[in-house]
Amino acid sequence: MLYGKRGRNEKILSPSILAADFGYLKEEIEKTSAAGAAYLHFDVMDGLFVPSISFGMPVLQSIKKYTDQVMDVHLMIQEPIRYVEDFASAGADIITVHYEACENLKETIAKIRAVGKKVGVSIKPGTPVTVIEEFLSDIDMLLIMTVEPGFGGQSFIPESLERIKEAREIMEKNARQIDIEVDGGIYLHNIEEVLAAGANVIVAGSAVFKGDATKNVKDFMEILGGD
Repeated sequence: MLYGKRGRNEKILSPSILAADFGYLKEEIEKTSAAGAAYLHFDVMDGLFVPSISFGMPVLQSIKKYTDQVMDVHLMIQEPIRYVEDFASAGADIITVHYEACENLKETIAKIRAVGKKVGVSIKPGTPVTVIEEFLSDIDMLLIMTVEPGFGGQSFIPESLERIKEAREIMEKNARQIDIEVDGGIYLHNIEEVLAAGANVIVAGSAVFKGDATKNVKDFMEILGGD
């Protein structure tokens, strides 16, 4: 069930496997699921839209066999419309594309809808939040990058809190219950202010996978209201 028992805008943890030890990936994923993380964040980087290169469809397809977590796929790639069908077939449940990476975002969104997946749109720290307004009727989630995309382990950009608040105000003004996901520099020490600003889907990489993943997820879930 994509949004869990409590419906839209429930508070959800989406551990980013980019920070995991790939030598123990299956075990680490299973720990996050057992501890209450409903989503699993899958960062795809192409070396063009962002400098780094990560992983693609075969890894996603392999992971899908070992968990029933929602596959939260974040495409940090140029013209992602080229790969929507492939990622859908590999097991993506939510496909998020970057506003800045799409020549025709409406067409890309329509492609994601056509393959039966939930639609996310992401914006970089320097992109005005207001650009999302014309797409509100077409998307399920807005991903606000709270660091520059492309590298793990960066510090949270403080100005992101105002951007999250602005996004939530836009949603409320338009009577849209769209999830607001945040990605970058989220830890136990700052998650509460991020939630207070209006985010409800929390991506955490290092904060989950550095150390005891089970304990880290449980600590997050205590704040997020998990059972």
